[in-house]
Amino acid sequence: MAEDADRASPREDAIRLLARRDYSRHELEGRLASKGHSAETIGECLDALAEQGLQSDARFAEAFLRSRLARGQGPLKVRAEMGQRGLSREAIDTALGEAEAAGELDWFALAAETLARRFAAPAETPRERARQERFLAGRGFTFEQVRHALEVAWQDEE
Repeated sequence: MAEDADRASPREDAIRLLARRDYSRHELEGRLASKGHSAETIGECLDALAEQGLQSDARFAEAFLRSRLARGQGPLKVRAEMGQRGLSREAIDTALGEAEAAGELDWFALAAETLARRFAAPAETPRERARQERFLAGRGFTFEQVRHALEVAWQDEE
């Protein structure tokens, strides 16, 4: 079995990885390099996969954004994680812009939903309020989104 893995082409390794989930080009480059493939063969392989539609940074960005929204993560954290996965600023802006245009993205509403899911009620003390603020800031929401969430998160229940 180890001999088969040593002889696998970059394409075979990439297809095996992509069968599980989408990867950014940058992530695939790293994975294939760690398997011992040369940079030249990796580049050629990834170019071919992109031409065939088997690897797409745009598709990866869309799926990644959906998964992070489901986790209740804010724009700062989402942008940072997308950048860490090798997506260009343009690809990130495009993915976020398309989601906003489709009406799938409302950071203020997401912040309020995330806060209401985590905490049962509004803070009664400044210490509790600070804890809730830190929670949302840690999730990557901006100051304005945190302030909005603290004001409206539990209004539906009243």
